[in-house]
Amino acid sequence: MTSSSDRSPAVDVRVPKSYEIRTYGCQMNVHDSERLSGLLEEAGYVRAPEGSDGDADVVVFNTCAVRENADNRLYGNLGRLAPRKAQRPGMQIAVGGCLAQKDRDTIVDKAPWVDVVFGTHNIGKLPVLLERARVQQEAQVEIAESLEAFPSTLPTRRESAYAAWVSISVGCNNTCTFCIVPALRGKEKDRRPGDILAEVEALVAEGVSEITLLGQNVNAYGSDIGDREAFSKLLRACGSVEGLERVRFTSPHPRDFTDDVIAAMAETPNVMPQLHMPLQSGSDTVLKAMRRSYRQDRYLGIIEKVRAAIPYAAITTDIIVGFPGETEEDFEQTLAVVREARFTQAFTFQYSKRPGTPAATMDGQIPKEVVQARYERLVALQEEISWEENKKQVGRTLELMVAEGEGRKDGATHRLSGRAPDNRLVHFTRPERPVRPGDMVTVAVTYAAPHHLLAEGPVLDVRRTRAGDAWEKRTAEVSAEPAGVMLGLPKIGAPEPSPVAAGACGCD
Repeated sequence: MTSSSDRSPAVDVRVPKSYEIRTYGCQMNVHDSERLSGLLEEAGYVRAPEGSDGDADVVVFNTCAVRENADNRLYGNLGRLAPRKAQRPGMQIAVGGCLAQKDRDTIVDKAPWVDVVFGTHNIGKLPVLLERARVQQEAQVEIAESLEAFPSTLPTRRESAYAAWVSISVGCNNTCTFCIVPALRGKEKDRRPGDILAEVEALVAEGVSEITLLGQNVNAYGSDIGDREAFSKLLRACGSVEGLERVRFTSPHPRDFTDDVIAAMAETPNVMPQLHMPLQSGSDTVLKAMRRSYRQDRYLGIIEKVRAAIPYAAITTDIIVGFPGETEEDFEQTLAVVREARFTQAFTFQYSKRPGTPAATMDGQIPKEVVQARYERLVALQEEISWEENKKQVGRTLELMVAEGEGRKDGATHRLSGRAPDNRLVHFTRPERPVRPGDMVTVAVTYAAPHHLLAEGPVLDVRRTRAGDAWEKRTAEVSAEPAGVMLGLPKIGAPEPSPVAAGACGCD
């Protein structure tokens, strides 16, 4: 018999309560938020309309702790919700994620109107904690010290009908001096390969055609289960999943990027020719101070091997400017690596102190104006390289996966947008034949800009897919929802890391 404590909390289905989730930080947080949505909807809540901006019955903050002002941002947002909560009896506010794991009771002390605080290891408890806070009329703070369940094993409400995250590991065994994530997410813990592949197969059966394998240090997968080649084996296994068209992964660490992974990428047709490889700095001196376990030569050697095996691979990176002690010579070394590596794109960050990290108390903190000047020089160089690399794509014929919401000007220009195999964004002429997000189109590239490509000629081919069918079905279901139960249209597209998210955790 199921006990009352094991059941989902009762929610009045006659008047569904609405929820809103605000997500900050890395891809892991985005994945967690999809699970939080699934948990709440399983418990009877409905998603608030887009743009509700705090008008929901439950507002959840899924936080990040890696920026110096992360707590200021959280408390500012909580402060703005306080008067609204006072005017709405029954409204609840929950705070989860890395900042909640770090600050714990401090959140309720500073914002006593918060109802629930939960950590990175127990996101599955959110509905129960909300109900307990409602019944007991007091804040519930519950922070688990170790992982209770992999995010991917929890209910989900995916933002995309055709692209999905698949968590293969959580936590990180590295000790980078600028990163607090290992202290908040814990040591690396790997999922069993069979469980991962079962989830992939289930997603494909639902219509998903692209998956992104996700981990704090994704290519270290196997260290927890004693198999150094486990990640390359997993990539090859994904290649045998019928109906899975595209496989991506993020983010790897240069230390663990071995030749067997390169071979698996090159030899597995549905593993895309794309690699996000965090550099952080081109200076060996700075890399040592960061406690990164590779040096410039090792990094460039990996890039060379990848390009030899996969000539059209698009390589992106993360770079931190102004790490404590960074000299002008150190910074010039970073510029030299950028010139040699010729990244398609770089997510660049000005160093900011992460409270609780060794780097925050290091000598040689760089003045803000110096960091800003170096940052601008790096951005200008990378913009130039990105444009030059994109120009090499002109004249190529590419098969794109049609996306929704990635081309902000698509309506005005009468174009559509899609992602190439290497994840470049391509805007293309709207074909006469209807296409849906998740369908595939073949186009010829006619123009290049630093951050996108154009295909201004006619579409050469349209291939309707099961992923497009899934998008169509999902959109129809949303449209058929009764008034007052607005879930919002799904945001379709590969789960692409944003400039903030790509290096936010800093542990890659």
